[in-house]
This record gives sequence, structure tokens and C-alpha cells, in this order.
Amino acid sequence: MTIRTLIVDDEPLARERLKRFLRDESDIELIGECGDGDSAVSDIRLRKPDLVFLDIQMPEKSGFDVIRSL
Repeated sequence: MTIRTLIVDDEPLARERLKRFLRDESDIELIGECGDGDSAVSDIRLRKPDLVFLDIQMPEKSGFDVIRSL
């Protein structure tokens, strides 16, 4: 079983680092990444990931705001 995973972070370097960590995990399928809270809410609703790496401190809409929106 693969775990469909979405990365959400406003910092591109943080997203890249997470992707490097996950690259060798055979049971992780990276289905996308988002750089802000609004696109995170949209992608989570659309793609329905099993796992979301969600940054808490983001401008405009924090990770907690994303959770409340869902």
C-alpha cells in the first residue's frame, strides 16, 4: 500500500528537503506540493491525500487555518 502524500510549506527549500527525505521511502507517493494555505485547502479537497506535511507558520493562512477550513 502506498501512502499518498502532499507537502505544504511556503518555503521552497523546506519543500525540497522534505522531498529528499521521502525520496527513498518506497511506500510514499508524493502527489503534490503547495506553497500557501489556500492552494493547500484546494489540493487537499481535490487530491484527498492520506498524509499531509503541513507547515504551521505561513503568511495569509497558517496550517491551523488550513485545518479549520477543511
